[in-house]
Amino acid sequence: MSDERLIYLPLGGAGEIGMNCYVYGYGREGRERLIVVDLGVTFPEAETTPGVDLILPDIKWLADRADRIEAIFITHAHEDHVGALGHLWPRLKAQVYCRRFTGAIARLKMEDQGHPATAITVVEPRPDVVEAGPFRVQFVPVSHSIPESSALIIDTPVGRIVHSGDFKLDPNPVVGEPYDPEESDMVAGEGEGVKVLVCDSTNVFTPHPGRSESSIGPALRELVEGASGLVVATTFASNVARLKTLAEAGRAAGRSVCLMGRAMKRMVTAAVETGVLTDFPPTVPPEMAAEIPRGNLMLIVTGSQGERRAASAQLSRGKYLGIELKEGDTFLFSSKTIPGNERGVNRIINAYSEMGVNVVDDQTGRYHVSGHANRPDLERVHAAMKPAILIPMHGEHRHLREHARLAAAKGIASDVVTNGMMVDLTGETPEVVEYIETGRVYLDGTALVGAMDGVIRDRIRMAMNGHALITLIMDEDEAPLGDAWAELMGLPLRGRSGRLLAEVVEADLSEFLGRADTRLLANDDKMDEAVRRVVRQVAMEEVGKKPEVTVVVSRLLAG
Repeated sequence: MSDERLIYLPLGGAGEIGMNCYVYGYGREGRERLIVVDLGVTFPEAETTPGVDLILPDIKWLADRADRIEAIFITHAHEDHVGALGHLWPRLKAQVYCRRFTGAIARLKMEDQGHPATAITVVEPRPDVVEAGPFRVQFVPVSHSIPESSALIIDTPVGRIVHSGDFKLDPNPVVGEPYDPEESDMVAGEGEGVKVLVCDSTNVFTPHPGRSESSIGPALRELVEGASGLVVATTFASNVARLKTLAEAGRAAGRSVCLMGRAMKRMVTAAVETGVLTDFPPTVPPEMAAEIPRGNLMLIVTGSQGERRAASAQLSRGKYLGIELKEGDTFLFSSKTIPGNERGVNRIINAYSEMGVNVVDDQTGRYHVSGHANRPDLERVHAAMKPAILIPMHGEHRHLREHARLAAAKGIASDVVTNGMMVDLTGETPEVVEYIETGRVYLDGTALVGAMDGVIRDRIRMAMNGHALITLIMDEDEAPLGDAWAELMGLPLRGRSGRLLAEVVEADLSEFLGRADTRLLANDDKMDEAVRRVVRQVAMEEVGKKPEVTVVVSRLLAG
């Protein structure tokens, strides 16, 4: 019996939606040759990760084994699949393979971080094959809410893996390739069939079959044609098909169309340059839009998830690029609010409501369709692929668990595999063989910060409790020279006593220092600890807060 094994290890995206990063390996234990599928990000929340720009998977386990990585494969160009590439590639240094449109976005990610675009290799869909050590990998076109999405066929010495990527069964996706049931049959019918299906679980709880992207065109045209005043629509910048449908609705209503937002323009430009978008309606630049009569203009803007710096939020706060929404205008959310983003979206909706703008969202389901397969569609894929093993991915734990139950009910071996669980797929059933420490890394400005480094924790503490900077000057005899000086931030000006809080802190510190013995005053560490304790006690008594405290001691040298 061979001592080589086939392993699967998710480092992100399994037990959560976003931050996708999956590892496959084949070989002797501890010496497996590896391939990586996707390097994505997720997005921060102001409450839990204030100031953070992006959240990336912790790839320490993978980086420690970089010499064993054969290749990196990117299934499509959504941020949760490609967004971490430019930040994490220097630790892996493997060649990156993807399709043409994804490659255009991936190159921009690399160039933005100063890395060589030559690390990106564009691959045509199957039957083209990428040889990567013991793996033979093919890209299979699938429908999704971004052009040129792909599933991966990963042929290994012990059988075929199909990694679904994000997908839906759409026979007419407007932009990109339609679902081809014959392709699924061919994939399943070759060789010994599909050993393992690693499958998208996002919409496993949605009971009805998914709808085509093309199905919402008539409703969008009707809405725009019936609107008076200015019409503004927002959707995901990467949903090129939706951008096209919205622009066509605007043109059909006799309106000039303007795209607002860097990400949106970037996606459309990439789609045109790579040939996936050939007939996008003409648009006008933002500097011309302000001169067009309101009833003859339609804006398509970024910010469908409530992002504060995006065009949707900017317009909700007043004039933006010379344009201002007014009573009777229409604002359309042609998108679904991702869980966790409700507060930001509702803030924008209420701001528009106060202006008298008519806000239309997706509660009716008329103006948005999902890019993921619903439960009946997943069952169709299970039946077509006939896998021996199904591993749910791309979903929260409840999604993975339900998907595993769905597979098990059809007699397919399945298990819930979350981030950090290494699974041996060599046999007839998945077997957990190791637990890897996983986590998150924060992009904080331009620096990568570990989630456990304490940077964000300290920031949250300061936000919750305020900050006190205490400055002390000690003379050459280790005695205080003058009074302590307190500078407070994020704390009330006056406390329970009615006096200025800074003055109360300074007075109590002066009293403490006046009675402290010389040994404490000469020891910086003990002094720091004691001063912190006094400041926090005073603040707690006065305002009910224990602030973060920074102590600066300056000592005058004798002579």
